[in-house]
Amino acid sequence: MPRPDIYFIRHGETDWNREGRLQGQMDIPINTRGRGQALRNGDMLATLIGEATGVDFVSSPLARTRQTMEIVRAAMDLPAEGYRLDARLRELAFGDWEGRTWSDLKRDCREAVRHRRGDIFNFVPPGGESYAEAIRRVADWLSGIERTTVAVAHGGIMRCLIGLVRGLDEHEIPLLECPQDRVLMITAETVGLV
Repeated sequence: MPRPDIYFIRHGETDWNREGRLQGQMDIPINTRGRGQALRNGDMLATLIGEATGVDFVSSPLARTRQTMEIVRAAMDLPAEGYRLDARLRELAFGDWEGRTWSDLKRDCREAVRHRRGDIFNFVPPGGESYAEAIRRVADWLSGIERTTVAVAHGGIMRCLIGLVRGLDEHEIPLLECPQDRVLMITAETVGLV
């Protein structure tokens, strides 16, 4: 049986995105630009999906994804609250690095940043998790999809999902593009951004 269609959206921009801060699992709200991105993605979904009867809507439990989902649903003329949460879609945890910029880390944690550059996929920040760990929970989520699904989550999760459906080498996954103003469409015919 072919996998149902998936429409995946990364949450809208936050002030921490703009500042280059690692958010991980910190609960940071979307900003004005992020709300515009969510609205654009909701309009795109309304065009792609049309009538949303029978579509499953699922979000990471973090505030920025819930805010994005509610804007998306409003753009589709759907009630804001008609979605469920799934903790497997929460962002990769950056642990002690959350809230810091790469400039900070290159200055203060030079050896750890060098080690991460050598193997981004398997590197675990202090108190955090690796892409290798996160991809297992994304694979578990993906295996349970039974109907057309709209998901709102995070950049790291988007990279894991693309890596899984395209069968990419693990070292390619952390380097994938994950825009906040596009919809990742996964169907039997295509895996791409619209």
